[in-house]
Amino acid sequence: MRVTVIGSGYVGLVTGACLSDLGFKVVCLDKDDEKIRALQEGEVPIYEPGLKELLNRNRADGRIRFTTDACEAVEHGDVLFIAVGTPPAEDGSADLGHVLSVAATIGRHLKGFKLVVNKSTVPVGTADKVRAAISHELVHRGMTSDLFDVVSNPEFLKEGAAIDDFMRPDRIVVGVDEGPHHARSRRMMGDLYASFNRHHARTVWMDVRSAELTKYAANAMLAARISFMNEMANLADVLGADVDHIRRGIGADSRIGHSFLYAGCGYGGSCFPKDTQALVNTAKAHGHSMAVVSATELVNERQKTILVDRLTEHMGLDLSGRKIAVWGLAFKPNTDDMREAPSRVVIRQLLLRGAHVTAFDPVAGPQALEALRLDMSEEAQLLERFELAPSDMQALEGADALMVLTEWKNFHNPDFEAMKAIMRKPFILDGRNLYNPEALSELGMAYQGVGRRNDLAQLMDFGVSVKEATSSESMNA
Repeated sequence: MRVTVIGSGYVGLVTGACLSDLGFKVVCLDKDDEKIRALQEGEVPIYEPGLKELLNRNRADGRIRFTTDACEAVEHGDVLFIAVGTPPAEDGSADLGHVLSVAATIGRHLKGFKLVVNKSTVPVGTADKVRAAISHELVHRGMTSDLFDVVSNPEFLKEGAAIDDFMRPDRIVVGVDEGPHHARSRRMMGDLYASFNRHHARTVWMDVRSAELTKYAANAMLAARISFMNEMANLADVLGADVDHIRRGIGADSRIGHSFLYAGCGYGGSCFPKDTQALVNTAKAHGHSMAVVSATELVNERQKTILVDRLTEHMGLDLSGRKIAVWGLAFKPNTDDMREAPSRVVIRQLLLRGAHVTAFDPVAGPQALEALRLDMSEEAQLLERFELAPSDMQALEGADALMVLTEWKNFHNPDFEAMKAIMRKPFILDGRNLYNPEALSELGMAYQGVGRRNDLAQLMDFGVSVKEATSSESMNA
């Protein structure tokens, strides 16, 4: 069985690389000539640990190749994966333009039976639209419209761990509808993933609409856990409790578990923000509301500004003349993805308040600069006070405060004595709760985590009291 993956972005490249490593002959199709040319030369357009090595090994062994020729790609695959983007439209709904364009392309080149697999994250009912788009092209060509079937196989890949997630899945969701091709489609999908079911049955079979909704439900549930813990962390700060202790206490409950209970400065990325918005809009389109999911979004947007709020409590609303260091720009470690990254909100707020910002990220620096230029296209002068540092310690030179926004491993155990020596004021605002507040207090470093029993009395005097900052904020409200 041969495989074609249409779309050479994050999901498409991981899917193609992993299936080729399982021995399948894979063709990856993309309309971007420059991207395909780079992939043919061994360059990978995204950062994902292990992906470049996996692609190049299988490319050298002849199991995966890249093309812009749609006719060749459709002809090659028995199974055609649609793995193109579904960016949010202006109203927050998923834009299916790319998916339906691919469906039409398949219909224009189809000659014999193909199994079309929706791998992209799509709203309920998308498979029906894909069927209609392919059928329309076949009818236009004077061909029968029963040359294909459409199934749903949503991806559950974490950026930074995508290859391991694909090759060691905890479940494989496959939606196959009843119809003339049901048995054939189920057999083909079973053969495709047979390697993962040899010892444990990991495939969860269901109808297509349930599979489409399962992806959104999973991401909304995880996003809700994060927003819930962020609300608990904010309450813990008010009450003098420690959210890290709370996390351990509730995580020990087998009904809850430990995953996605870490408080911080908000989630970002390509999945949670987009998928929660799309789920809310899907419900709205059918006259239904999603109160919990809507609240999850609201809490997350508020959380992205919490560190700036904490900073201005101690330095005042006007940050002119202040230098703020930032560690971490990508929305999470082990990726260069800047989509919906909290750092974009934080840095813009700091610049608007007059601060000079020096930032470091091990991977995402260039992508961050491009994202900030996009965000501030009408405020380009602000970026004159933003710079990328070549290292984490160089970002700290003369800084009045450090904000930690991404939990890269090389930020976990820094040399605090060296940091104290080169910062103008040793003040850490820890947006990922990496550090021990008591240990930093003993070192004479001011610390603010998220829900970490922050003691305002321990903070150094910045010349602006909490009361004065609050009063000033009220006057400017």
